Amino acid sequence: MVKVRKIGNRGTSSYEKDEGPQNWAGDAYRKVEIDRLKKTPKGETMHLGRGVRIAKAKDLPKPSKRPSTEGMTRITGRGTGSRKSKNKGSSN
Repeated sequence: MVKVRKIGNRGTSSYEKDEGPQNWAGDAYRKVEIDRLKKTPKGETMHLGRGVRIAKAKDLPKPSKRPSTEGMTRITGRGTGSRKSKNKGSSN
């Protein structure tokens, strides 16, 4: 845990908060979502895609690993530049 100074109330106050590891993106979030799906009862109905699609938890596919794109060319800057990708894929 790391102490971080946060600003609140439209910039008029500040406070300190203990910050832990962030798990809202990437492999950390993927692991949280997999764990949450394991805890969900298999007969549970889930609303997906902004609530326009319905599926049972047992019918959802198992999450697959994100493939590596390392070394592929990635287009940047409105299509005017390029670079080699460094994405190694997911570890889960």
